[in-house]
Amino acid sequence: MTEEYSAQWHDEPTDYEQIGKLPRFVAASADDNKAAVSSSLNITAAAADPELLDLPWHIALEDWPAQYLAALPRGISRHIVRFAHLGGSVIAIKETSEHVARHEYHMLRKLARLDVPCVEPVAVITGRTTPDGRPLNPVLVTRHLKFSMPYRALFSQMLRKDTLTRLIDAQALLMVRLHLIGFYWGDVSLSNTLFRRDAGAFAAYLVDAETGELYPDLSTGQREYDLEIARVNIAGELMDLLDGGLIEEKVDPVATSELIMDSYRRLWAELTEKESFELGERWRVGARIRRLNELGFDVEEYAIKTTQNGATIQLQPKVVDAGHHQRRLLRLTGLDAQENQARRLLNDMDSFRADNNPEMDEEYSAHLWVSQIFEPIVRSIPRDLSGKLEHAEVVHEVLEHRWYMSEKQERHIPLAEAVQSYIDSILRHRRDEAAIMLNPDTELLKILEVENEESRYGADESEDEYPDADD
Repeated sequence: MTEEYSAQWHDEPTDYEQIGKLPRFVAASADDNKAAVSSSLNITAAAADPELLDLPWHIALEDWPAQYLAALPRGISRHIVRFAHLGGSVIAIKETSEHVARHEYHMLRKLARLDVPCVEPVAVITGRTTPDGRPLNPVLVTRHLKFSMPYRALFSQMLRKDTLTRLIDAQALLMVRLHLIGFYWGDVSLSNTLFRRDAGAFAAYLVDAETGELYPDLSTGQREYDLEIARVNIAGELMDLLDGGLIEEKVDPVATSELIMDSYRRLWAELTEKESFELGERWRVGARIRRLNELGFDVEEYAIKTTQNGATIQLQPKVVDAGHHQRRLLRLTGLDAQENQARRLLNDMDSFRADNNPEMDEEYSAHLWVSQIFEPIVRSIPRDLSGKLEHAEVVHEVLEHRWYMSEKQERHIPLAEAVQSYIDSILRHRRDEAAIMLNPDTELLKILEVENEESRYGADESEDEYPDADD
């Protein structure tokens, strides 16, 4: 790279205690633009990735040569968005203003440190100019999430109402997790979320943090307004899908969108509301904690106090932390899975221990389960089918398939027989979710692709569906 296009690397801002937006930069003047011509490329990143320098930052994003791009469909966005290969992964590149790019990068970094499911920010790149010195817009670079799909890809084949409900439940859980840490999203929609399969359900990941703000706590009004934004946006998205024949005609977009309100409020109440019970019902303390664990949350601390007359006790969880089953599975086996996947694998692991040696140390039994159940299943998957689903989801589906086979045939099914049956009758016929968005078929492209003119000028400004693919 010539000196003219050399890069200067800057570390991520270190003011971790700052709440909310970064200071807004003063708009550049004409003189500033002239000065930018001779300036070098500026890259703000948590870690320097030299391969970033190989991309043509001196070319306007909409004009990038095909050799750099990943053939991915683009959704509705007011920004210019492109997908590019970076090493062994795929990145999303969005042109925007410097302030917005830095704010979103900063928010995504904070959310990642708080262990919130979101896309990984890679860099903010400023100081871009064409060879003739014309300034180019800054860009935000994020990395795609493996085995994740945007909601439009999930609807490339008609989904049932129950599946749609699970998507909305996943969205509600993501909102609860964000609100618990004090994050106001401000642009909740299916378009701004990625979904990963999670043992029959879905896990939701935040995509767009452009409008987000982080506070010490959120008021009821802030949470309710986020909910109302979600309800309106999801209703509009479902109406669009209904017009395209991608959901069942019996689905009512407005009524379905309101399910997120009910799902959110039930979960929020379970996590935060006080519970009163009689002195003789102390077992309800353990029951409440078990319910929270089943939802995937740990209770690290709780408060119990008696009422003034001393006849009843009030219980309220103090610290709730998501990922209960994920952490237990990781501690016992080193396997990293989604929450529902972890719950399902732990159940089988506990049954394995009870059936073989109930007195065996839990960690040793977990080691045997991995070597005798998990790893044999994974090794049995043919190489050409390995991209269908992630390993934890495959093992979950094999265990479910084995149970159904046993019920139907009324006999014990050996693991090897169940695995072969699953491969032949189910896995071989599934879409390849590791590559679906990297090699979309013509029908999927028709569904997802939006005309450039419409996406840039006719779309609602709240929809930024840029990370629409997986690595």
